[in-house]
Amino acid sequence: MNRRLIFTAALAFATTGIAFAAEAAAVKNIVIVHGALADGSGWRKATEILEKRGFKVTIVQEPITSLDDDVAATKRVLDLQDGPSLLVGHSYGGMVITEAGNDPNVAGLVYVAAFQPDKGESVLSLASSKPAGSMDIRETKDGKYLYLDPGVFDADFAADLPQAEADFMAKSQVFAAKQAFSAKITDPAWRTKPSWSIVATQDRSINPELELDMAKRAGSEVTEIKASHAVFASQAAKVADIIENAARKAGQ
Repeated sequence: MNRRLIFTAALAFATTGIAFAAEAAAVKNIVIVHGALADGSGWRKATEILEKRGFKVTIVQEPITSLDDDVAATKRVLDLQDGPSLLVGHSYGGMVITEAGNDPNVAGLVYVAAFQPDKGESVLSLASSKPAGSMDIRETKDGKYLYLDPGVFDADFAADLPQAEADFMAKSQVFAAKQAFSAKITDPAWRTKPSWSIVATQDRSINPELELDMAKRAGSEVTEIKASHAVFASQAAKVADIIENAARKAGQ
């Protein structure tokens, strides 16, 4: 075999090795953190799509009793994963993944119509920085928790979902502790981890301009989708595509 053939064979072997290494490094674990005023069941469609594509999806059913509790719940799920994980957060879940994302096994962050805070910011400080929709938020009798009036849930949270689906989400919503909304971020993971952001352009829960501003500040790769705050359910296929793309890139 002459030198040129040897060089060509060596190059082909090296290229194959690099390709194999890139494939081996692909992130296969997707850990999803749902937002406040909803539970993880709305992620079923997106989960099924991702699982058919070979991903392992786990949904954190955090209590929303405090930011610390929710970060701890997320870390417990991360500890169960074999290999690196892509951490996905919707709405308030963006607060959670911003802190929990500092876990060394987190390869990247995906914000889905979510708060994407910097150090010292809270849901309350961010939400009050720009006007949002009506959001008829009410207090429980003990004054410690918040919920969205079921009578307006469809219009304010899930306007592009079938009525029956929006009604179920209203009935199964997770009440949020006030202290969870006032808690401040100490160490934003997006400063050291790659991030992606989905902006729901018809969001009435978080101002879409705020979503875009936070994403740009973090240097996230942004995708705008014409959808309500429940974009993860109403546009499950598009959201799954973005998560898959993020997982591929995070593993490179």
